[in-house]
Amino acid sequence: MKTVPTRVHADLGQRAVVDSGALPWHPSPLAGVERRLLERDGGEVARATSLVRYAPASCFSPHHHGGGEEFLVLEGVFSDEHGDYGPGTYVRNPVGSSHAPFSAAGCTILVKLRQMDPADQTRVVIDTRSSAFVPGLVAGLSVLPLHGFGTEQVALVRWQPGTRFPLHAHPMGEEIFVLDGVFEDGQGAYPAGTWLRNPPGSRHVPYSSSGCLIWVKTGHLGQAIPA
Repeated sequence: MKTVPTRVHADLGQRAVVDSGALPWHPSPLAGVERRLLERDGGEVARATSLVRYAPASCFSPHHHGGGEEFLVLEGVFSDEHGDYGPGTYVRNPVGSSHAPFSAAGCTILVKLRQMDPADQTRVVIDTRSSAFVPGLVAGLSVLPLHGFGTEQVALVRWQPGTRFPLHAHPMGEEIFVLDGVFEDGQGAYPAGTWLRNPPGSRHVPYSSSGCLIWVKTGHLGQAIPA
């Protein structure tokens, strides 16, 4: 088995932009389960943000989440002993939880490991494809809140073509995964499959010329840096 890198975009104070489609798939310890590493700090037990792909009829051995787990099903059906989670399902398994995941038909998920506050013990399961979005702060923007705890906020945000958000700062950082369309700001254009991390204190003017759907998390990257 090839050695899996232990440090990938591990400095949370640095901006990162990753085209996930250009990354190699790294094997996991279990046959049929592979990973594309977006960020990682550690070995097999690591703070990590990854795309994880399950081949049909593959499974992962029962395991414990010492730092919690958060995932969004991108395609296929992910399953465990608690249920089946189809495309668009958002799940949070809190610190101390355990399960034995598998996929009968195969799936791909965006997953974050060991990044939760131990005090946040709410398990979350949301089918985003059947949930209602609410109007955002500017015309053309709609939001589906997924979770909030302390300063952390997680949501899906839909941008209609031509939508533009004013200049603003992220005192505790921002993380984005582009699900559909093209997200943009003054530093570039980011098509579907792009993962971005804007560090604490960063500022930008985001927009979308053609429209997009993004998963976004804010307020979670350490100590706040004043704007």
